[in-house]
Amino acid sequence: MEEIATLDSFEENLKQNKEKLENCQKTKNFTSCYNCPEIFTCQTRKNYVDAVYNSMSKGKNEGGFDF
Repeated sequence: MEEIATLDSFEENLKQNKEKLENCQKTKNFTSCYNCPEIFTCQTRKNYVDAVYNSMSKGKNEGGFDF
């Protein structure tokens, strides 16, 4: 029997932000944000980094991560 994995809201948000970030990189012909002059001011990248953190911490601001 096949088990279907479901994404929680934090993982779904991470997935959406990752897609937005990758699309941005693709439109600018970059393979990484490190090549972009807007790296430190980019809201798309900030949203992705926040989504990664929230996905790992499941929204808790205590620094404990759920792996």
